[in-house]
Amino acid sequence: MDAKKEKKSKKEGSDGTDYMIQPEKTTPKLDTSKWPLLLKNYDMLHVRTAHYTPIPCGMSPLKRSIKEYITYGVCNLDKPANPSSHEVVAWIKRMLRVEKTGHSGTLDPKVTGCLIVCIDRATRLVKAQQSAGKEYVGIVRLHSEIKNEGVLNKALETLTGALFQRPPLIAAVKRQLRIRTIYESKLIEYDPERHLGVFWVSCEAGTYIRTLCVHLGLLVGTGGHMQELRRVRSGILSENDNLCTMHDLLDAQYVYDQSKDESYLRRVIMPLEVLLTNFKRVVVKDSAVNAICYGAKLMIPGLLRFGDGIEVGDEVVMITTKGEAIAVGIAQMTTAVMATVDHGVVAKIKRVIMERDTYPRRWGLGPIAQRKKSLIKEGKLDKYGRTNDQTPADYLSSLSKPQSSSNDVSITESSEKKEKKEKKSKKSKHNDDGESKKRKAAASDDDDE
Repeated sequence: MDAKKEKKSKKEGSDGTDYMIQPEKTTPKLDTSKWPLLLKNYDMLHVRTAHYTPIPCGMSPLKRSIKEYITYGVCNLDKPANPSSHEVVAWIKRMLRVEKTGHSGTLDPKVTGCLIVCIDRATRLVKAQQSAGKEYVGIVRLHSEIKNEGVLNKALETLTGALFQRPPLIAAVKRQLRIRTIYESKLIEYDPERHLGVFWVSCEAGTYIRTLCVHLGLLVGTGGHMQELRRVRSGILSENDNLCTMHDLLDAQYVYDQSKDESYLRRVIMPLEVLLTNFKRVVVKDSAVNAICYGAKLMIPGLLRFGDGIEVGDEVVMITTKGEAIAVGIAQMTTAVMATVDHGVVAKIKRVIMERDTYPRRWGLGPIAQRKKSLIKEGKLDKYGRTNDQTPADYLSSLSKPQSSSNDVSITESSEKKEKKEKKSKKSKHNDDGESKKRKAAASDDDDE
């Protein structure tokens, strides 16, 4: 009796609950809303197929080794006043001892705020970040007093939409008239005693706020210039998204060098996938990853999942099942087409991000490719895979089958062309004979006269 009681208590536990996984008829829903970076809401993507063979290569962006983490890293830097953007980027390159660094759009020396610094492999995304939208908070100084705050507010409202701008004298670009768009702007505060106005602007890349302040002064009628400027958003990252200073970077590298503590470095540097979270996603099988790294197009057999609302020509990010960015591509199919077709090109490569051979090469492993390789090894094909006098007859016949049909087509086409030419030549001869007869008849008529 006691033994039975002991068994029961082992099964149930001290509080009487039964700690055993019960069989269920339905699969519990996967909650991916808190998954990091590009894997967020993974369960919301359309499923093309769930069948693929995982390859134990690569890893989640947040679990990369510190060396790889920095290589694929970006930093949302709070640029200090006085040094130029190029100086700041060069200093970071020296600090972190990396090969390459790039930034998300030049800030004038006196301007502070968000400067996205891309490291090594992440520099491939610099161009996209430079052309992304920006937000600024600026201070304009008017040269004399105005009636009220509303005048400046109205002038700011006037200067929205597409505007003509000529870069200021101190700019490092060609001073020619160009059009830039201001999406939104608002006046935050105006100090009538010192004639200072604080305003916020959301604008296209390449907009000069210095020129905007001069235009504001002209519209108000007093004249004006830019007193101070800070960039509060560059592309997808704002000053609330893990902003760090130059001192943070220097300290993080020092802490790592002295105590091998990676946590500080991992906090100030983020994976490059952060910049791609607003792109539409296409999930790729592990076996197709390396082919894409070598520049191959993504075809339907390599597709696992895909995002909603993809249109032809849209920019998409190709990701692995572990959430790593492989490449940025241009979609060649819509979402509906991807779901229905069984062959075709899903996306063309625009920019490869991942290093080649991170995943193993999986192409050229089919039966035809394997046979071709063995024949090249045996000397029955030359080193380029072309036939020679030792090539087996069955291999030649397998080659000629598809070719013969095309040859037949070409032969029939050429015979048709020959027939047409012959008909034309006959017609021209017949016409020539008729004309010569007419001429002869006319000559004989002349002789009779």
